[in-house]
Amino acid sequence: MNNNTTSQSPNLKDFIENTKIDLEKKIEEMITDKKIAATLEGGKRLRPLLAHLSFKACTQGKEKPDQHEKALEGAVVIELAHAASLVHDDIIDNDMERRGKPAFHVNNGIGSAILTGHKMLIIGFNIALKHGKDWAKLYIDSWNEIVNGELDEVTFNGKDNNYLKETATKSQIFKTYYKIIDLKTAALFSSVCKAGAIEANVSNELLNIVADYGREIGLAYQLADDLVDLANGEMIDSVVIPLLNRLKNNGTEIKGLKKRDIQKEFEKNKDKIREFYIEEIKKHVIKAEKLSRSKIIPESPYKKLLTEFPSYIINEMLKEINIAV
Repeated sequence: MNNNTTSQSPNLKDFIENTKIDLEKKIEEMITDKKIAATLEGGKRLRPLLAHLSFKACTQGKEKPDQHEKALEGAVVIELAHAASLVHDDIIDNDMERRGKPAFHVNNGIGSAILTGHKMLIIGFNIALKHGKDWAKLYIDSWNEIVNGELDEVTFNGKDNNYLKETATKSQIFKTYYKIIDLKTAALFSSVCKAGAIEANVSNELLNIVADYGREIGLAYQLADDLVDLANGEMIDSVVIPLLNRLKNNGTEIKGLKKRDIQKEFEKNKDKIREFYIEEIKKHVIKAEKLSRSKIIPESPYKKLLTEFPSYIINEMLKEINIAV
């Protein structure tokens, strides 16, 4: 165990670096299947980092060594489930690359990729069961929300989706977009914070606070991710169409446009879209920071790291397009 993660006066960058070292050791110890281990390579470890920070804040950094190791094991389960979702996402989105390397299905075939993703989820659930019924239920509920978000996105982006072309209002489209990012991304961020808190055996009141904190980070994170994609020229209908509709001032709506028309509309509104995204990201970061200062969260050096974490990880992502919030 890397004892630096239990320092009484942790620095956020040091905490992240040291926890990553602990996580890599735990992954190597727990994951023996070479193909599954390969899917975990190169990840930012953001979700397990957040789970472990939640755990440390809830225990005030005073946990016993066996609690620390168990929390790290839970964090690996989170990374395993997240990696499984990426294996499946790459098939759905027909993405050929993941983390600078060929996507799993490119090298191993779609059938193998689907089944390996399932196997990863089963391994994760078996470990979750060892952590108790609350942890196991959280695992199942979280995966259910992620799948529902994916299904909504597939439907939203479907070629024969008349919802966009004929019946949707501006507010309906934007609500659907937010529902997708809430289920697909924010729900998992909320769950990882809950997972850390469950390991610390906290009250329901504290559990709910850290869950809300994680959800706000997840919303900010997905919005930042979408902004980076848009800034890099990636036209995602589930992002572009609702944004254009939200920003239109003349009462008309974007429905059934061809891709080149959407691109033209985007170019005309790209400055407004950028400003809108920055405003929305800031809103969720501020909410997360406010939740982190709650009196319900016990005072400790790790509580301060909870406050620093949202803006740090969002700005690390936005560096790519020279934006800071």
